[in-house]
Amino acid sequence: MIEEVYYGHKLEDYALIPGAIESLQRFRDAGYRLAIVTNQSGLGRGIFEMKDYEIFHGQLLSDLEKAGLDIVETYMCPHGPDEDCICRKPLPTSLFHARDHHEADLEASWMIGDHVKDVETAANAGSRGILLLTGHGTDEATRLGEVPHDAVVADITAAANHILGT
Repeated sequence: MIEEVYYGHKLEDYALIPGAIESLQRFRDAGYRLAIVTNQSGLGRGIFEMKDYEIFHGQLLSDLEKAGLDIVETYMCPHGPDEDCICRKPLPTSLFHARDHHEADLEASWMIGDHVKDVETAANAGSRGILLLTGHGTDEATRLGEVPHDAVVADITAAANHILGT
């Protein structure tokens, strides 16, 4: 949902990707509940502190709320890739929490992101995944290989069109 910047955590670097609000509103209007699943290894690596994340993420939640969008929960992993944790994508732990705490139907759910680990997380949870070619997506698409996924699309608007059949 946010423009890619190096370990984005500064408000001056915050910007929503084009089409994010409109696409999320379309999902909401179609009856989807929205959650955020994010790895924030900059915390584990000491690049930024929790207060930086809270301010940055708070801006995102505020913008989404102003647009009439309710995020049922944010699942955030603060660990680095070398730490042994169960919450880091591509492990499906956060999606299982969504299933258990919000009665999410994982088979009817979608995960959209610009990393292979996003679509891999979806596959690991029995959900469907879409890789966006925004942000890291173009480079990530070359690493997709045999990871199960539903589609590779240009941007979040194309993902909404794919999911909603328009």
